[in-house]
Amino acid sequence: MRIYNGAAGWRFEDFRLVTVTGMGILSPAASGVEAFGRSLKDGRSGIGYLSGLTYADGQPLIGAELSGEGLQESFGRYEGDLSRNAGRLFRISGKSVKASALAGAEAWQQAKLNVSRPEAERIGLIIAGSNISPAVSYAAMMECGHQLELLHPRYALNYMDTHQLGVLSEMFGIQGEGATVGGASASGNAAVLRAAQIIQLGIVDVCMVIGPLADLSPLELQGFLNIGAYGGRSFHDAPAAACRPFDSRHEGFIFGQASACLILEGEDSAEARQVEVLATIAGGAAALDGHSLSDPSEDGQVRTMEQALHTAGIAPSVIDYINAHGTSTPLGDVTELKSISRVFGGQLSHIRLNSTKALTGHCLYAAGVVEAVATILQLQGNFLHPLPSLEDPISREHYFASSLAEPAGFTYGLSNSYGFGGINTSIIIRKGAS
Repeated sequence: MRIYNGAAGWRFEDFRLVTVTGMGILSPAASGVEAFGRSLKDGRSGIGYLSGLTYADGQPLIGAELSGEGLQESFGRYEGDLSRNAGRLFRISGKSVKASALAGAEAWQQAKLNVSRPEAERIGLIIAGSNISPAVSYAAMMECGHQLELLHPRYALNYMDTHQLGVLSEMFGIQGEGATVGGASASGNAAVLRAAQIIQLGIVDVCMVIGPLADLSPLELQGFLNIGAYGGRSFHDAPAAACRPFDSRHEGFIFGQASACLILEGEDSAEARQVEVLATIAGGAAALDGHSLSDPSEDGQVRTMEQALHTAGIAPSVIDYINAHGTSTPLGDVTELKSISRVFGGQLSHIRLNSTKALTGHCLYAAGVVEAVATILQLQGNFLHPLPSLEDPISREHYFASSLAEPAGFTYGLSNSYGFGGINTSIIIRKGAS
């Protein structure tokens, strides 16, 4: 048994290599990996208005809302590859579970797990996030009022995050290790790291990582407004321009609904199944600030990026591209740029920087997985997606994406995700196989 010195840390290359063999995504900008890649290149935003919600002045709340229309028809394309009960489970599930099932089915098919797969006990499932569907509880309370005896018996299962775990494991026939991993807006990266760990340790050969659609109720959205974290007030007539990471007119984050999936797989398993390796998870780290507030910490972010580089066994100069957390909140954007400057110092002139949230909105628990998909598509497609709303950058030191897609030949991408409660995560993705 190998034991590593805590001061020296550990490296991903010391363990079984973890690859990405499948991806899936549903978002208001585009659904399906191929269409999402085109939307990134075009700089097409999915941000509009959220139905039924308003700012204090009565104007509709800006956000990226995934339509529930057509989901059942889309599922029909995959139903034959899944368990006998999958169709019934999909029909009776809520919007977040349906979106997860569709993203998962696309990734499952790309990884050819519908053709050949390990034993069910060798496949894991990690769902990113906690408190994924508070709209379920809100709707039940609105329906029942004070007559709680009218509550549907299935509510006891449906309100729990583990409901997604159970439904998806039944649909896809997964019987290996599984869990939900909560880390607020850092949940997506935290889930990728946990899935990589159970593959590295040989607990499973394949792991489905789901970034689920956050199904928030009016209570949560009002909370974000009241804490001053939500933006868009100055962009009522131009919602697509409301999410402005690193621009001087950034006001706060804009909520986005999306679901994304990565299929992670041990390199040996991918070789044995003869499936294409899309990318490799080269490194990653997570660290706490030791506080319970929403304020970001420069020290915590620096420590996490440095540890991620160490686990990948690479120098800062090797990183070509950073998919920033970049939420469009003034304090968050400034803090992240200062952190990046401290870690990458003299390398800033060649490291390209963008934030996918400018196009998708902030997808909360799904954000890390959505942005991993965006990072891999840019590495594979040799391009850098634009930042259409970046008109007056808050820093002249960093090398931001422009208003149009640019050709780029990246090999390594670093993706940051940070969460309320002082949660910092970074993952490093390498193009293709090792």
